[in-house]
Amino acid sequence: MNEAPSITLQGSHAIDGRTLFDGITLTLPAAEWTCLLGPSGVGKSTILRLILGLDTAGTFTGSIETSDAKPLDNRISYMAQSDLLLPWLTVLENAVLGARLRDEKPDLDRAQTLLARVGLSDHQTKKPAALSGGMRQRAALARTLMEDRPIVLLDEPFSALDAGTRADMQELAAEVLTDKTVMLVTHDPGEAARMAHQIVLLTPSEAKQWPVPPIPPIRPVDAPETLSAQSELLAHMRGFRA
Repeated sequence: MNEAPSITLQGSHAIDGRTLFDGITLTLPAAEWTCLLGPSGVGKSTILRLILGLDTAGTFTGSIETSDAKPLDNRISYMAQSDLLLPWLTVLENAVLGARLRDEKPDLDRAQTLLARVGLSDHQTKKPAALSGGMRQRAALARTLMEDRPIVLLDEPFSALDAGTRADMQELAAEVLTDKTVMLVTHDPGEAARMAHQIVLLTPSEAKQWPVPPIPPIRPVDAPETLSAQSELLAHMRGFRA
């Protein structure tokens, strides 16, 4: 797989004449995690869709460029807010769906290893309807990690998980996605404080960098530096509603 590039998005986006964001510049550093936060409706998921080349039900004016000048096609794996598991496939079949769609031989050993690491070894023959919401999200995470793409876009991938499982899955994702260019959209300041090399706060007028803790990710949940950054970021985010 190719080395992970940096990605820079510059521009504005509007839907039905309403501006989501205007004149922003957002750079995702190569082989690092960028956590994107901001109030609901500001365009975080829209930015993911723009990078993916998907329809956004609006108009984007600007540019999306990579540091290696290569197109983004076929270099991105994506995990949406909803799990998007195919209901007629088993957990294992869903985990290797990408390879099957590309008419490649799926790596079943790796898939089973990942399913074990997300705690679904005993459920890999079940259909999604038999799983809880958290289990479905873990299955979707395993499918995303299976793709081994240089660019990974994650839209609230841990939101359905309890606190302990969330911490475990954060650590797994950080391990597997080492050396990938990752953008994680989250509403959780603790998650950003723990995982990010770069924290970006999106507003309608800018993509503002926020200071990260002085220790490298992934950071201990209970480290003073993590807790301090989480507290300061939460206080700032509460101000969005003021």
